[in-house]
Amino acid sequence: MSSGTLYDKVWDLHRVADLPGGSTQLFVGLHLIHEVTSPQAFAALEEKGLRVSCPDRTIATVDHIVPTTSQLRPFADPLAEEMLSTLEKNCQKHSIKLFGIGSGNQGIVHVIAPELGLTQPGMTIACGDSHTSTHGAFGAIAFGIGTSQVRDVLASQSLTMNKLKVRRIWFDGKLSQGVYAKDLILHVIRTLGVKGGVGFAYEFAGPAITSLSMEERMTICNMAIEGGARCGYINPDSTTFNYLKGRVHAPNATSWEQAVQWWQSLCSDETAIFDDEVKFDATQISPTVTWGITPAQNIAVDAKIPKPQSLKDSERLIAEEAFSYMKVKPGEPICGLPVDVCFIGSCTNGRISDLRAAAQVVQGKHVAKGIKAFVVPGSEQVAQTAEQEGIHNIFLEAGFEWREPGCSMCLAMNPDKLEGKQISASSSNRNFKGRQGSSSGRTLLMSPAMVAAAAIKGKVADVREILRESQTY
Repeated sequence: MSSGTLYDKVWDLHRVADLPGGSTQLFVGLHLIHEVTSPQAFAALEEKGLRVSCPDRTIATVDHIVPTTSQLRPFADPLAEEMLSTLEKNCQKHSIKLFGIGSGNQGIVHVIAPELGLTQPGMTIACGDSHTSTHGAFGAIAFGIGTSQVRDVLASQSLTMNKLKVRRIWFDGKLSQGVYAKDLILHVIRTLGVKGGVGFAYEFAGPAITSLSMEERMTICNMAIEGGARCGYINPDSTTFNYLKGRVHAPNATSWEQAVQWWQSLCSDETAIFDDEVKFDATQISPTVTWGITPAQNIAVDAKIPKPQSLKDSERLIAEEAFSYMKVKPGEPICGLPVDVCFIGSCTNGRISDLRAAAQVVQGKHVAKGIKAFVVPGSEQVAQTAEQEGIHNIFLEAGFEWREPGCSMCLAMNPDKLEGKQISASSSNRNFKGRQGSSSGRTLLMSPAMVAAAAIKGKVADVREILRESQTY
């Protein structure tokens, strides 16, 4: 059993009680809510005559259902308008802070909480969204929860949970040019599988991890859930502290040093015991693309789609399903596969550094004929920064659409959807059947820079070649 890890320390600090059967009542330091999973939870409180126990520890925003072309109210979609109106009424009734459209701080929940300094080391964080694991990048323990658990947190500010095992995933070396955090986490998922992390918290560590920016670390932890882990985290360090310093909800100047000292004490001890450890060499990772219907079905951009006989017996059945659904042929290169739509955004890759990396690829070039390409900033702050830097103009001049903040085509609970059998180059986190709005639509996951390369070429392309060409001139 693990001991001395950040996970163990944060768990122990937030333990309210040990319950019969071995589970724990765990205090939740920060509860994030949005318009999709909260209405039923609030309704359940109403039925029992309860109020929110700690409204100051709950923060709301709207992200999943908002349109990205026009956000004028009322929305064209009556259901979307109703969901947002319901969130607004519930937040007003229970004195919950809501970062709504036009506030300057609206955006995807897993983007705005870090940029406002709400997410901090040592916290327990919960949200009715799978990708709450994002916040583990700061040395927090963050869980995605279901609607009934959203109700429980609203009512009691706690969760009933079983403690996880801890697996350390260590990365030596450093990522090469044209290789990004998205490629690293896809590599992990391919190697360990979509169920490899079941029952585990993932601690990401090693030289390749500590050299990443905070936004890259968020990408890593965001997709830990796609590998089956309940949460993923990275020990806080100077990169974490520099990111947080001066943000609205971060500790102020008088308490800053004390906060940093405490945060440092939470890091996994040198003598920490892990339940499991896996090591990788970051220098061996290439730009990566999914070819199938799970995030684990991915290969390097210069590799070929695997043949059934090269796969484990346990992988062949779903591989056959993927070949049929994706209309790809075993043994063929992934590079050169035509695409129809190119989407840059999501809680995985809709931050300012993601947009900068993609803009570097498209600058001075143009989207290929017949390709629909669009960029959706992860928040109003991201959009404002991009526009101040002129990044939006780079995209517009290259033939991309520049949209308003929201979740957009990541899960298509809004007007941004694939049509028919379109194939999408996407910087989002899931490539499941029908994920992007069409029951026959197909999704290729890749980094924002790789999506940009696909938009320029009209097909899956190796971003390293485009970057080398740009450096030549």
